[in-house]
Amino acid sequence: MQRLVRPKRGRMLAGVCQGIADRFGCSVIPVRVLTVAATVFFGVSILMYLLLWILMPDEH
Repeated sequence: MQRLVRPKRGRMLAGVCQGIADRFGCSVIPVRVLTVAATVFFGVSILMYLLLWILMPDEH
């Protein structure tokens, strides 16, 4: 199983959505859409994204 890391390829901002998509073996587009929708409708996603940006290691 793949580790949860922020990859160097496929990043738009920090690579958090790409890392989550890679970890669970799905396309990055639904992850990004869900992140934007959660941010617009709930606002909590911004804090989670920033937290994951800090906690997720970069890919070596």
